[in-house]
Amino acid sequence: MNETIIPSGTSPVNRPRIKPSQAGVIVALLVIGGWLTSTILLMQWHVSFTNPLLYIFILVQMHLYTGLFITAHDAMHGTVSPNSTINTVVGYITTFLYAAFLYPKLYTQHHKHHSHVHTTDDPDYHHGNFIAWYFTFIRNYLSIWQVVFMAALFNVLKIWIPQPNLILFWVVPSLLSTLQLFYFGTYQPHKGEHDNQHQSRTQSKNHVWAFLSCYFFGYHYEHHASPGTPWWKLWKMK
Repeated sequence: MNETIIPSGTSPVNRPRIKPSQAGVIVALLVIGGWLTSTILLMQWHVSFTNPLLYIFILVQMHLYTGLFITAHDAMHGTVSPNSTINTVVGYITTFLYAAFLYPKLYTQHHKHHSHVHTTDDPDYHHGNFIAWYFTFIRNYLSIWQVVFMAALFNVLKIWIPQPNLILFWVVPSLLSTLQLFYFGTYQPHKGEHDNQHQSRTQSKNHVWAFLSCYFFGYHYEHHASPGTPWWKLWKMK
């Protein structure tokens, strides 16, 4: 049954209504807005390696970067909006902000993963150890032009932004988030052999940890069983 999201504190007659079809767009805007706000503020923050907030902010940025990619992932499955144009626009924006990835390439590769999961035709699967699998995973998605563009952009941005801020809050979190996405969203769910149709395992039920670790994407069997469920509803499938 479709539900209407009604803000609390308003009268039943005058409550503004948010259609279920709009909720995905609102969640996507919150993630993008959160990343933009945090990034802009941290580019102006005074860096001190003795300040424990520095390391907390890096982890927050990492989590927000992961949110960008998970939002792009929802766009690939058409769950941001029923409107395909909006899905595509959100996909292009989030993959570009993440690390100038080409959305069409990610879209094609990800759907190959769902169609050929845990086979030689699966671009996300590698029969090897964690390190070998991780670098194969990155190589399948990263391109030379992308590295060149990001390097050029870094050198342009450091004209106005202190280099330590760029490294600590722009470069490092994005790299850490690739490990977060890979470990919780690919390696853990798909390593080894499986006795189910989706060739996937799922992490133990703990919604707080599932969100903090990878936006519920560790509930990976559930994702493969219901790819049309957006990340922010995936906990309901557990």
